[in-house]
Amino acid sequence: MVWLTIFFGGFFGLFALILLRAGWPRPALPPLTSYPRVSILVAARNEAATIERCLASLAELNYPVDKLEILIGDDASTDETSAVVQRFIKDQPHFQLLPIRHRLGTARGKGNVLAHLCRAATTDYFLLTDADMALSPDWVQTMVAAAPAGVGIVTGITTADGSLFGRLQGLDWLFGLNLIRLLTDCGLPITAVGNNMLVTRAAYESSGGYEALAFSITEDLQLFQQVVAQGWRCQNIIDPRVLGISAPQPTLGHLLRQRKRWMKGASRLPWQLGALFSFYGMFYTVLGWPNLLPLSTIGMLYAGKVLCQSLFLTITLRQAGHRERLGVLLLYDGYLLLMSLAVLAYTVWPGNIEWKARRYDWVEG
Repeated sequence: MVWLTIFFGGFFGLFALILLRAGWPRPALPPLTSYPRVSILVAARNEAATIERCLASLAELNYPVDKLEILIGDDASTDETSAVVQRFIKDQPHFQLLPIRHRLGTARGKGNVLAHLCRAATTDYFLLTDADMALSPDWVQTMVAAAPAGVGIVTGITTADGSLFGRLQGLDWLFGLNLIRLLTDCGLPITAVGNNMLVTRAAYESSGGYEALAFSITEDLQLFQQVVAQGWRCQNIIDPRVLGISAPQPTLGHLLRQRKRWMKGASRLPWQLGALFSFYGMFYTVLGWPNLLPLSTIGMLYAGKVLCQSLFLTITLRQAGHRERLGVLLLYDGYLLLMSLAVLAYTVWPGNIEWKARRYDWVEG
């Protein structure tokens, strides 16, 4: 059928353009000629199991200690988060623990913690990360180098490690973040990701800060949209020096709750990204439609998709300075299909959004 030729031709043609754009050489970031003071902000709630890993990576940064201000906000944790942090930062005066117990303006949850931390920060660069992240030693200077005059917000690259389940989540991070980077390069800014992000003080204050923004459980997207609306440029970079390793979600239930929160944010993303993902998702629908295509054709088309997808991930992994086995890359497509169906079902199923032992209504979030 003609329409099938057009559909699959368009699908693989688009993928070819994505691969060409992904592999296109980019100018190297300029080296820093001076080291400005920076503030690293970490919001933490019930992170006793993971936060020491994050703090250890921050303690190993290749950046002058006298230029670092590391602020950890404890968001009324009910576990040993505060005790773990206090033990770690003892005799390290550039680390500070701030208990967060009251709200600022409209801010709630993580956004409220970050509002407090931004107020406490004394520098012109805010670098944000999560308590379950481990950052590269050259993270700070590389993120700052990506924020020349006029750039208000920068997003680095993230993956996850651990078991096979965790590494597949890591490929999800890499796949999505590189697509966002490519669209940003084409003049369509999408979002920033708050676990590996820089925002300048000037850009942050131009937005009014988290305490002035409408509440959102995707506070990074909320801030990003306001900063871009104020005329600031953004950068999404993939570089081994800004690679962050996230602790994976430990179970399917945890992952589904995380993705339901993300889906709330996705409802506010530019329509072009939604159209791209819808077109991508239609591949399975058309391929698997009963009696539409012979099995041999289905097999060839599916193999072509897996090949293109694996090449895209291979390019992304190389640019990020990370490695993954071929077998895991080949498994990713099955994981992606099953998780996409599970996340869609879980998202439309009535129920609250759960985040850090708190519940939010869908409309409220």
